[in-house]
Amino acid sequence: MATVPLFSQFPCKTLAPSPNSKSNSKSPIILPTNPINRRSEIGIAVHRPDFRVRAIDADDEWGSDAVESRGGGGSVSVAEKAAEEAIGSVEETERLKRLLVDSLYGTDRGLTASSETRGEIGELITQLESMNPTPAPNEALFLLNGKWILAYTSFVGLFPLLSRRIEPLVKVDEISQTIDSDSFTVQNSVRFAGPLATTSFSTNAKFEIRSPKRVQIKFEQGVIGTPQLTDSIEIPEFVEVLGQKIDLNPIKGLLTSVQDTASSVAKTISSQPPLKFSLPGDRTQSWLLTTYLDKDLRISRGDAGSVFVLIKEGSSLLNP
Repeated sequence: MATVPLFSQFPCKTLAPSPNSKSNSKSPIILPTNPINRRSEIGIAVHRPDFRVRAIDADDEWGSDAVESRGGGGSVSVAEKAAEEAIGSVEETERLKRLLVDSLYGTDRGLTASSETRGEIGELITQLESMNPTPAPNEALFLLNGKWILAYTSFVGLFPLLSRRIEPLVKVDEISQTIDSDSFTVQNSVRFAGPLATTSFSTNAKFEIRSPKRVQIKFEQGVIGTPQLTDSIEIPEFVEVLGQKIDLNPIKGLLTSVQDTASSVAKTISSQPPLKFSLPGDRTQSWLLTTYLDKDLRISRGDAGSVFVLIKEGSSLLNP
């Protein structure tokens, strides 16, 4: 036939089907990127569009916001979102701290707090503990170092000490705890103030780290500080003894002459060393768990379920 030699001039290649292929397979056909195929050999040019391949993540196909576009939409990255959340967390923590300090006002370190106020304080403490910025306080001893002022406690063992009904003219001026992580020592101190003098009682102890939050404390020594006589005598207008008010205005004149003597005697007494004594017995050990810690505030829990709220000396939280 005349047509056979004409077609035999063009090269042909027979493609054998794959054994695993099926007649209804929808496998994609990969086309060459060259815009001119082999039909150009016979003078026919076929132009095809230029294809570009872009690899996308499976999450992007479904609109994941793991990495968001920054063009035109004003969207933010994950890092910026995390920064905003961190700032919001810090602001919320500061707000809770101020609410806690405000709730402590007028409670005399917990002595006169009502049951309702105690419940409110307990809720704020729990919220702060859940947002603790220092999850391992004993690994951040630089934050623990220094003098901490007791602002609130639920430890009933301190209530008789805080009560003014025992000694109407003597009040507890300050209760503090000083921690030195270099020597692993802690000092608990109570400062008393009266109309003529101030004095203190303190206990010195060693502590051992038992976990990232817990320390074991062993009290070794008690110290009675040297009384410091005041230059000016402050006498209240009245005191209350067994429910009866006693007017002290008549005796204020009698104490005027004592004021000059007290000023000269104060220097002599203050030069005397404090009285130190050992603390024997089996009840000289205790443990303390720090559940919240930052540069201003510390919340600790002790045995018997007691809680202590302490504020760092010099912190703005001490200012009303």
